[in-house]
Amino acid sequence: MSITPKNLVKHELIGLEVKIIESKNSLNEISGRVVDETYSTFIIDIKGKDKVMIKKDCIFLFILPDKKKVQVNGKVIIGRPEDRIKKKNVKW
Repeated sequence: MSITPKNLVKHELIGLEVKIIESKNSLNEISGRVVDETYSTFIIDIKGKDKVMIKKDCIFLFILPDKKKVQVNGKVIIGRPEDRIKKKNVKW
């Protein structure tokens, strides 16, 4: 199944390009590639340096492989990646 804007939160996010649109810790307009994910954080590769971003504090703009852009509030994707993928009927 390919990644679409409707099913993004149920997919693996590692490897996707991401931009931080809004953040509580003033790290706005940062962009890079998601290299790892935990329950509450993303590790984003920004120009060769890894930056840990707390999901609940940010609004993310994911760029899908087909170049579509999807904005997601980090509060929606809190959880272990393997559990989030298994959830049914995620409302966001």
